Amino acid sequence: MSFAIVIPARYASSRFPGKPLALLGGRPMLQHVYERACQSEARRVIIATDDARIAEVAEGFGAEVCMTSPDHPSGTDRLQEVVSTLGFYADDIVVNVQGDEPMIPPVIINQVAHNLMAVPEAGIATLSEPIESLDALLNPNVVKVVSDHRGMALYFSRAPMPWPRDAAQAQGGTLHDMPSGFSWQRHIGLYAYRVKLLNDFVTWPPAPLELTECLEQLRALYNGVGIHVEPAREAPPAGVDTPEDLARLQQLLEAQ
Repeated sequence: MSFAIVIPARYASSRFPGKPLALLGGRPMLQHVYERACQSEARRVIIATDDARIAEVAEGFGAEVCMTSPDHPSGTDRLQEVVSTLGFYADDIVVNVQGDEPMIPPVIINQVAHNLMAVPEAGIATLSEPIESLDALLNPNVVKVVSDHRGMALYFSRAPMPWPRDAAQAQGGTLHDMPSGFSWQRHIGLYAYRVKLLNDFVTWPPAPLELTECLEQLRALYNGVGIHVEPAREAPPAGVDTPEDLARLQQLLEAQ
């Protein structure tokens, strides 16, 4: 079974307006993402945007573009519009690659797609990586995930999860050092979806868990969807959220 990639790219951003078109190594950041996606095994790579400026640039470097509504409440809704507009079948698999990850390894795009193909009971597949510092474990911007023995997600949270009760008690009720004895996992926001799941997802109201944690994937868990999770075969570099992130990435490219 083959898969397709959709790269959502919006011009509006509170922290970094016009981010997809910001230059990195003399080329738009979005072009770097597109070229990485094209190095995967995907049969088709589509850029989804609601902005004519992004569409013009993307078509200029040879990408297929799908124009979408500017009014979607979430990236998943935008993805569902793309597969509906382009006539994807219910059992097709689509990987959502964020447009602000210009250094994403193609190997993990393949990994998440093949994992979903291999696990029929899952509607979504995603990845994780080890948490190795106490700061990351306690940071609410680092989303934690726990899975069962089959690799199926039990829960995602911004809180430290699972909570190491004995280690915390030994440190006076809180944590001052990274505890041992468990492999805490950070969720990597790379998803593969079955199109049927996308079609169902946009009909569900936001779930109480989703609204509490501000984590969209909890809507799927709340509605009984299986989410497969596996440690990434290659750690993805951090994405670009701010101009400062872009400058650091530019320095990294120059050093290489």
